[in-house]
Amino acid sequence: MTPADVQARLDQLGFGTQIIFFESTTATSQQAADNIGCALGQIVKSICFLVKDHPVVVLTSGAERVDDRKIAALYGVGRKHVSAARGDDLVEIFGYPAGSVPPFPHRSPHIDVYIDRTLTRWEQLYAAGGAHNAIFPITLEQLQAATGAALSDVVKDAQSD
Repeated sequence: MTPADVQARLDQLGFGTQIIFFESTTATSQQAADNIGCALGQIVKSICFLVKDHPVVVLTSGAERVDDRKIAALYGVGRKHVSAARGDDLVEIFGYPAGSVPPFPHRSPHIDVYIDRTLTRWEQLYAAGGAHNAIFPITLEQLQAATGAALSDVVKDAQSD
């Protein structure tokens, strides 16, 4: 999948937003924030997991880390059944390589999406646009509308780091 797929979905949703392309990489949250000129927390990270082979995307703030124990609890499984998607799985299941996974659309239609509550701190957010140098602006309300995801508590607590 490509940024064109992401832009087509944005257009279909009527959000009136365009993907922004940069000369330099936006593959990490810090690189994305530096390119946009925003706070690290305004970057929406799309972290991909497999829970007993079921694909899951967690959308969280660039300043946070996902707690795999909380993901396991959502599915009623042990932590050992939750693994980060990597390499070929990212492209084959989710449709994009590491550092470019957008919050939507994805290759597989059967992916659960969770939005972490930490994203409520910001009015304006920025998400990956399907390439290592592509970002688009989005609000939390638009993110929820596009993904159908409810807010969840899925990041590590400060004391658990």
